[in-house]
Amino acid sequence: MDERIFELEEQIFDLIENKKFVQLKEILSEMQPADIAEIFEEAKDKEIPVLFRILPKSLAAEVFVEFDSDKQEILLNSFSDNELRAVLDELFMDDAADIVEEMPATVAKRILKNADANTRRQINQLLAYPDDCAGSIMTTEYIDLKRTMTVDEAFDRIRKIGFDTETIYTCYVIGSRRKLFGTISLRDLLLSGKDQIIGDIMDENVIFANTLDHKEDVAAMFERYDMLALPVVDTEGRLVGIVTVDDAIDVIQEAASEDIEKMAAILPSEKTYLKTGVFETFKSRIPWLLLLMISATFTGAIISSFEAKLAQCIALVAFIPMLMGTGGNSGSQTSVSIIRALSLGDIEFRDMLRVIWKELRVAIIVGIVLGAINFIKLYLVDFLWLHTFDTGAELAEMTTICLTLILVIIVAKLLGAVLPIVAKKFGLDPAVMASPLVTTILDAVSLLIYFGIAAVLVL
Repeated sequence: MDERIFELEEQIFDLIENKKFVQLKEILSEMQPADIAEIFEEAKDKEIPVLFRILPKSLAAEVFVEFDSDKQEILLNSFSDNELRAVLDELFMDDAADIVEEMPATVAKRILKNADANTRRQINQLLAYPDDCAGSIMTTEYIDLKRTMTVDEAFDRIRKIGFDTETIYTCYVIGSRRKLFGTISLRDLLLSGKDQIIGDIMDENVIFANTLDHKEDVAAMFERYDMLALPVVDTEGRLVGIVTVDDAIDVIQEAASEDIEKMAAILPSEKTYLKTGVFETFKSRIPWLLLLMISATFTGAIISSFEAKLAQCIALVAFIPMLMGTGGNSGSQTSVSIIRALSLGDIEFRDMLRVIWKELRVAIIVGIVLGAINFIKLYLVDFLWLHTFDTGAELAEMTTICLTLILVIIVAKLLGAVLPIVAKKFGLDPAVMASPLVTTILDAVSLLIYFGIAAVLVL
């Protein structure tokens, strides 16, 4: 696919250079909107309006939605009022609302000024919802039917309004004051007799979301129930919109990117990597790095407090990085698994004891295996070959290292399991408790365990 796009890109830019717009239009008309938008991303700013005007009207609107906000702003500034109204007429309401929200105030005002009264009202309605709720990602364009309609009448309505709706495959049955009573699929309509009543064949077991439900919870419902669209109702049970699967996928991708950034100790950014400036990247990374650097000074303080005793057994110092690294890796493994399970709804706070019991058993097995392998390595490599241990207390030193390793792994896995669950219980983002924070805590804990055992067996 990438090779095909690259070849088309070269061909398209060659046609632009030679001003062969008829051939260019034929090629672009056969392409998918996302592929066209990807090619346009490589075009010069002055070429984008020219390319866009070549596209057929309906395709142009689909491509416009695929652009990033920078390219959209370039086009909007180049549009005449008539061109702007033509694009707005082809956009679905949720896409139009997203564009208005992302544009500078002057551009947003111009968009609303050129929208008709009904479109302007619906855009403002969608923008009124909080950014993280279902209302902000729903569209108000859907097929609604009455319970008293016949199948034949339902098809007449679908033909009448279907062109202006985002999906026609699921229809929503409403009563007075738009109260949602059921759903019916296009398949059921096709397989039913034309005189059958919608109320008799609709599915009354409706899965729906509330306008104020968190959008990530709504996206999870698509995965759970394998849906293409989900109805959204207000607090009084009135149908106000639907969320489609493409919007749910966007939410899932956004949430995954945000979690990855938080787990890497980076403040989330809405921009792509190449679109983010150097100073913005700096600002997103420096807070956590500063916090982790300061917290790491406690590790140095612990080592300093045992400096005199460590001087008596220098061999133990060489294994501090291995113990801290293994502890951090063990904790990170568990925390990432738990965060993933929390995001999928596999575990809740009430499952904490079950999680602890499972991770404790895993930690014991992992600790014993790594401890045994490490003991063999210490004896064959460090003792017999490298002669790292020459204090006369070789067995005690090797036992200290291996016993510490086992205990550190157990503590690491328990912390990695508990911290994300507790964080979510108190309304914090579990992703914050991933690798950087868990690793920093475990560095200090590992040293305390190490020096505590060493003080008993060696020092």
